[in-house]
This record gives sequence, C-alpha cells and structure tokens, in this order.
Amino acid sequence: MQVYHLIPDQGLDGLVLRHADTPRPGPGQVLVRMRAASLNYRDLRVAEGRYALGSVPENLVPLSDGAGEVISIGSGVSRVQPGDRVAALFLQHWLGGDFEEAFGVSALGGSCHGVLAEYAVFDQNGLVKLPSHLSFEEGATLPCAGTTAWNALFGATPVKPGETVLTLGTGGVSLFALQFAKMAGARVIATSSSAAKLNNALQLGADEGIDYTTSPDWHEQVMALTRGRGVDHVIEVVGGENVGKSVEATRNGGTVHLIGAQAGGLIDPTRVRRRNVTMRGLYVGSRAHFESMNLAIAQHALKPVIDSVFPFTEAKAAYHHLASRTHMGKVVITLGGQATA
Repeated sequence: MQVYHLIPDQGLDGLVLRHADTPRPGPGQVLVRMRAASLNYRDLRVAEGRYALGSVPENLVPLSDGAGEVISIGSGVSRVQPGDRVAALFLQHWLGGDFEEAFGVSALGGSCHGVLAEYAVFDQNGLVKLPSHLSFEEGATLPCAGTTAWNALFGATPVKPGETVLTLGTGGVSLFALQFAKMAGARVIATSSSAAKLNNALQLGADEGIDYTTSPDWHEQVMALTRGRGVDHVIEVVGGENVGKSVEATRNGGTVHLIGAQAGGLIDPTRVRRRNVTMRGLYVGSRAHFESMNLAIAQHALKPVIDSVFPFTEAKAAYHHLASRTHMGKVVITLGGQATA
C-alpha cells in the first residue's frame, strides 16, 4: 500500500509518499480501507514541529480525520463488520465521560499514527459508523471539526432555540457550529475577514455578518445587534487579545468556548467575573459526542461544507491550500482510486 510519512524538522517538505506492507488486524482490531481524509490547522502545527500534546512517533503517518470502509476484522470484534462505512475518533481512547489528560496519547496524526494511508488498523472502539447520506469525503470532515463544534454547543449547556451564537471566522469548526446552531433553532452572528465568505455564511443560514477587518471593534456591533444583551455562546477559535472582545460580546451568564490551537495572551478576569461569563475550554470530543452528532446529522440530512478536494498524490498541495487561509470549509484529500496492496 501507499502511505505518507512526516520526516521530523523538515516542515511540509518532510511529507513523503512511501510504499509499505498492508497491516493486518489483530484481536479486537479493524482494517479500514481509507477513502478520504481532511485537514485541520493542527496538522500544520504537527508538520512544523509545534505539536504540544505528547511525543510524535518516528515517521509519523499524519492527519487525524479520515473515513473509509471496513475490509476485515480481528477476533472478538462486534461493533463493526466488513463493508461498514466508518470514521475514526480523533482521540481513540476517549469513549465518553469527562476528558482526561491520559487520552492525549491516543490523538491520531500527532501522538500516534494517523489516517493518510491507503489502509489503517484501528481498535474497534475507536470507530463510528457514518450517516448513510454522507460521502466518504463528507464523513472525513467530522472527527475533529464537527465533533468539536458539537461538543461546544451540546456537550455542557446545550444551545436552546431562540438563543444567539457568535461564530468567529469561517473555518471548519465555525461553519459546523453555524449549521448545528441553526439546526437547534438558534440565531447566528458570524464574523469573517472577507465579504465573500460572509455572504457564503449568510447563505448557509447565518442571520447577521460582521467583517472584522473593517470593524475591528466587532464586539460593539455584536452588542448592538443583540440590543445590549450579548450572545449566549461564543465559538472562540482565535485566542489572545480576541478573547477579551469575545467576553465583551457575551451576555451575563453566557459561555465562551475556547477551542483549538489558540494564540497566547492574557485574559482580564475582572470582566469575566463582572459579566458572570463561563470560560469553557474543550478539546474535540468523545465517541459519545461523535455518535450523538451523527444521529442529529442523519435526522436533518446535514451536509458538511467542503472547500476543495485534492487527490491522494497531491496531499502536499492540500496542506499548502490550508496554510493559505483562502479556503471556506474543509480541505479534503480523496483516496477514491483503486488502492494497491
């Protein structure tokens, strides 16, 4: 089979395509023919040697988000069978309950080998079945961005109909949050640096849009749009000084969900306390979150937003496209051709 490896300390130049033996599943394991993978900003950090959660294996197989079909199963496997369409969990060991630091060693494409290969072996507990209406490319967008957005809006205090959600930017997590919030009957205010992207967000269902390049004090516009009340939830994917503005845009008793590889920076606790704002950090989600999300996606026939799809042999171009920040939605790599054993 063909598989990508990351050579340490070479950045994206260290992404190389190699030939390797096709793995075989052991007891409790599942062999999956990977059909698609999607990228996250975290994958750029891994390639650049800036991944902080656990040690990175030698010749790492990159990417955490992938979908494919079960080819064969080892003894004792009961959760899936050959022919099932599945996606892998971002954190293979987090099946439910609260997050624990120990789960970090099971983060695909960082702490352990990922999905950018024609075939991969997983523990049966690290897989979920895909909604039947989704393609493999669409299913590959779910493990990180989709599950993170779901955990933000439904993992602690669920968003309610009539509440207001503020999404920052038009990356994968923010667009999933937009779709999930509208699905729940919430109002969405979206921000972006591009008028074209804002227009696309409005077409996806956002109720209002703010261009933060022309309105650097965007939190004041949020307060005006909510008649001085503020929003109930902020999907905060930026960090640094931006968090202070997110706090100012949040209602008394609302929640700022801190997500992803954020920029560093100090947070003034005084305004957080005075506004009774909950600062909630989260790291993707569990299998229980993923499975609940899939039920909702299937019920509403929701379709993830895909910006572009690259062939397997052009994986490096997909990375560069993600790094350009010109995309809106997920960047996907397809392995749709005939795999070689």
